[in-house]
Amino acid sequence: MAAVEKITIALTPEMAAFVRRAVDTGEYASTSEAIRDAVREWQERRDLLGYTVEELQGLVREGIESGPGRHATMAGVKDEARQRLLDAKAKV
Repeated sequence: MAAVEKITIALTPEMAAFVRRAVDTGEYASTSEAIRDAVREWQERRDLLGYTVEELQGLVREGIESGPGRHATMAGVKDEARQRLLDAKAKV
């Protein structure tokens, strides 16, 4: 077994109950296993995004500095997306 480091965490009562339920139903053998799986999934999700926090902050700044968008509403965005899809299908 790989070396492990023991740490203490604080969970809300709801989160703790969720973990306990997962163990009680046999989904995980122990609370440690459940937490390790959650951390692995969190790590994978972060890795898949491929961005550091600094890069994401830069993208947010870039978006804010670019000014207002072309569309005043989400309906406008969806309308343009639908039209682009129709145009792309027409080219095939």
